[in-house]
Amino acid sequence: MVLTGNVRGVVPRPYDAPPAVCGVEKRVLIGPNQGASRFVMRHFVVAPKGHSPEHAHPWEHEVYILAGRGRVRFADGAVDVGPGDFVFVPPMDVHQFRNAGDEPFEFLCVVPLTGDDG
Repeated sequence: MVLTGNVRGVVPRPYDAPPAVCGVEKRVLIGPNQGASRFVMRHFVVAPKGHSPEHAHPWEHEVYILAGRGRVRFADGAVDVGPGDFVFVPPMDVHQFRNAGDEPFEFLCVVPLTGDDG
């Protein structure tokens, strides 16, 4: 069965636990509830001046930037990203996503099923 949908139809889960996390919304677009058995596709929106936690985990993830300007911090540096850019985060690499502009910073992130917290 093919499943289709639209991000506007998915209720966001807000993250706001300063100082570690600020101004982040997450939507699970495809996951176990949609029949996915191996991967989870999430849509994140980071508000201006917002950021994800600085963290590391044992799984990789792949990120595709949709809108806005961001800065991805790694243990050994940082890179500025914008629409059309993509980022590979290897397992156990310390990383953080920060909004680097005045508009919402949006990206898709794909992780293995074990890497999503709901």
